[in-house]
Amino acid sequence: MAANMLRTVVVVLAVCLMLMVSAAYAVGKAKCTDTWYPRCYGYEYDCPANCPYNCDMDCSTCKTVCPCDKPGGVCQDPRFIGGDGIMFYFHGKRDQDFCLISDSNFHINAHFIGKRGEGMGRDFTWVQSIGVLLDDGRQLYLGANKVSVWDNSVDQVTMSLDGHPITLPPGVGATWATASGFNVTRSDHTNAVVVQVEDKLKISARVVPISEEESRVHKYGIIAGEDCFAHLELSFNFYSLSPSVSGVLGQTYGAEYRSPVKMGVAMPVMGEESKYVTSSLFAADCKVARFGSSSSSDHHLGITSAVNCDSVAAGGRGIVCRR
Repeated sequence: MAANMLRTVVVVLAVCLMLMVSAAYAVGKAKCTDTWYPRCYGYEYDCPANCPYNCDMDCSTCKTVCPCDKPGGVCQDPRFIGGDGIMFYFHGKRDQDFCLISDSNFHINAHFIGKRGEGMGRDFTWVQSIGVLLDDGRQLYLGANKVSVWDNSVDQVTMSLDGHPITLPPGVGATWATASGFNVTRSDHTNAVVVQVEDKLKISARVVPISEEESRVHKYGIIAGEDCFAHLELSFNFYSLSPSVSGVLGQTYGAEYRSPVKMGVAMPVMGEESKYVTSSLFAADCKVARFGSSSSSDHHLGITSAVNCDSVAAGGRGIVCRR
């Protein structure tokens, strides 16, 4: 009898171990849901190695792509993928606010957090929150809580509309909505949401920490247990922009925009920070602000974030695209 009990215990432990290993190596998947692409429609594909648990499907190429590698991506030490598909960095400064997108009918600022790198002349920075101003007067706040020790099972997303907290029930797919078509959907069990702002734009956001390994590799100098610099990884989709749209990211969708960043280097940087700094998260007072403009050049001509991409880049260098 004792031998049978021992065999049972061994079998149970083996099964548990197999389940743990399977969970540890589980790979995220994405599915094409666009019927315009029958070759790809309905099929699931594994996420790329750069984002093994969270990816999107590019139905036109039948390939999965990382949200941070698509046009409209704002991630890491802020690394942008412009509307033209060109990757660049905009470092800004810690504890300041900068204009990301400014158009006649909406304006988006970002609050940067960070710390000064040892022996460096600039800050390491990350986007902690964004403030969205709409032409009807509404204001959306979307941010990451300050966290000392990261636990991915705890939701650290914080949101409000006109100062009133937005609270999502648990569960993937849980939704909060207004009658006007403004809605927020939970895209993962915790720390990930998709915000649909009527017919203007969509924001996919995920709260992530700086891990000890990242800090070691990039020499951030972050002390474990003090502040893991939880921040946002963002992906923007725009449905109708004016030709004169501006801002750090917004300008890259402009009709006459030509990228000034130096190509062919590991870290192409967008400078001229003074053009984009704002006095607060909900102030549309940067030098390049277009919010509220009604000039003839600002009429919306249906410029969207749709681009034709030749290939997904390797090594984090972005992608080359054409409208």
